[in-house]
Amino acid sequence: MTDSQAADARATHGFAYTREQFQQLVEDTLGIARELGASDAGVEVSEGAGLSVSVRKGEIENVERNRDKSIGVTVYLGQRRGNASTSDFSPAALRQTVQAAYDIARFTAEDSVAGLPDAADLATEAEAARDLGLCHPWPIDAETAAAIALRCEGAALSVDKRITNSEGAAVSAQQSHFFAGNSRGFRGGYASSRHSMSVSPIAGRGRDMQRDSWYSSMRDAADLAEPEAVGRYAAERALSRLKSRKIKTCEVPVLFEAPIAGGLLGAFVHATSGGSLYRKASFLVDSLGQPIFPEHIDVREDPHVPKGKASAPFDDEGVRTTARTVVSAGVTQGYFLSSYSARKLGMRTTGHAGGPQNMTLSSRLTRRGDDLAGMIRKLHRGLLVVELMGQGINYVTGDYSRGAAGFWVENGEIAYPVDEITIAGHLRDMLKGIVAVGADVYNGGNKTLGSILVERMTIAGH
Repeated sequence: MTDSQAADARATHGFAYTREQFQQLVEDTLGIARELGASDAGVEVSEGAGLSVSVRKGEIENVERNRDKSIGVTVYLGQRRGNASTSDFSPAALRQTVQAAYDIARFTAEDSVAGLPDAADLATEAEAARDLGLCHPWPIDAETAAAIALRCEGAALSVDKRITNSEGAAVSAQQSHFFAGNSRGFRGGYASSRHSMSVSPIAGRGRDMQRDSWYSSMRDAADLAEPEAVGRYAAERALSRLKSRKIKTCEVPVLFEAPIAGGLLGAFVHATSGGSLYRKASFLVDSLGQPIFPEHIDVREDPHVPKGKASAPFDDEGVRTTARTVVSAGVTQGYFLSSYSARKLGMRTTGHAGGPQNMTLSSRLTRRGDDLAGMIRKLHRGLLVVELMGQGINYVTGDYSRGAAGFWVENGEIAYPVDEITIAGHLRDMLKGIVAVGADVYNGGNKTLGSILVERMTIAGH
C-alpha cells in the first residue's frame, strides 16, 4: 500500500492507523517478548473513534467526540502469566510495557491451566480473514447527528398532549478496529461499527407520570429505523402505561415482552459459562446432556451472520468460531468456554472468550400468527411484563426476584397497566416452564427471540 492509499484508507474509516501499521506493532511487540525470554506471548492493538450527540426539549445538550487507542500484551513464563497495556505506541513505551508484563509474570504464582489456546484451536489465516461485513462507517457531523436526534424527540413530543416532558434523545456513531497475534502463529483483526439513536419521553403529570424509551442500533446506519418511527413508538409506550394500578399478590402465568425476554436466555448463558461452572457458582452445574428447557425449545448460535451484532470470525483469544446447536429439544448440547475455563473443566474451548455470538432461541410450537397480540391471547389471564428493575438474580441458587411493570391481562386482552410489583420464581422452573415463544422476533445484540410465556410465577403486589 502506498502512502497515499494508506492516507485514503485512514480518511475513509476515520482511523489514525492502518491495519498494516497495527500488524507491524504486533510483530515488534512479540519480538520484544521473545528477546526477554518469554515462553509465549499474545498482543492486541486497537483504536476506536466516534461521535455522540444528545438533545433535550429541542436543545442540544452534549456533543462528545471520542478517540482512543491501546496495545495490550500478555507474557507467559511457563505457566506464570503477566499482562500490561499502554496507549503510547512509541518503541520505548512498547519495550517498557512488555517488560512490565514480564516482571508481573515473574512474581505471579504458577497456574496449571494458564497459557495460550492450543494451536489446533486457533483460527487459520483464511478463517481469521473471513469478511462478515461488520464495519460501515457513518460519515456524520455533529450538526447532522443533532438534527436526527431532534427529529426523533420532536416526533415523540408531538404524539399526544399527554407527553409532557423528555429525558432527551441521542445519536451515536462508533467505529473501531484491532489486530491481534500470538507466539503460536495466530494473526487476525478486523474493523467494526455500531450506530444508534434513542429517545426517552415522559407522559403524564404529578403522581401519574410514566417514562418509557425506545432505540434503534445497527452496524450500518442505513439499517437504522426512521427517527420519527422511534420517537412515536417510544411515546406510545409511555402513554400506554398511564394510570397504572397495583395488583394483589398472586401466582399466574407471565409473558415477557421480546425486548426483555432475552434476559432469560442470558441467565442460561451465564449459568453455563465456564467461569461459573468451574467455580461451582451456577445452578446449572453438570447440565450438559440434561433437559433444562421443555422439548419444544431449541437454541442455536451462528457467529458468521453478515452484519450480525455479535458476529466474529474468532473469539478474543483467536480461537475459531463455529455455528452450533446449544440446546436441542430442550437438552443442553454445549457450554460457553474459553481456553482457560475449558482446561479447568477438563474440556476443550468452544471459542467463547468474549461471550456468546448471535444466539437464537426458538420454539417448535411457534406459528406465524403468534405475534404479541397472539401471545397475549395465549396468556389469557396473567401478567405481561415490559420492564424489569433491579438485579435480583442469584446464579448460584437460581433464585429470581425482580421489580417489574407491565399490563394485567384478562380474557386474552390487556385490561390495565400495572407497576410497583415484584415477580419471583426459580430460574430452573422458569426455563422448564416456557409454554410458548412468540413470532414477534426481536434482536437484542447477541440474542434473537420472541416474547416468552412462562407457565407460572409469583407476583408480589399489595
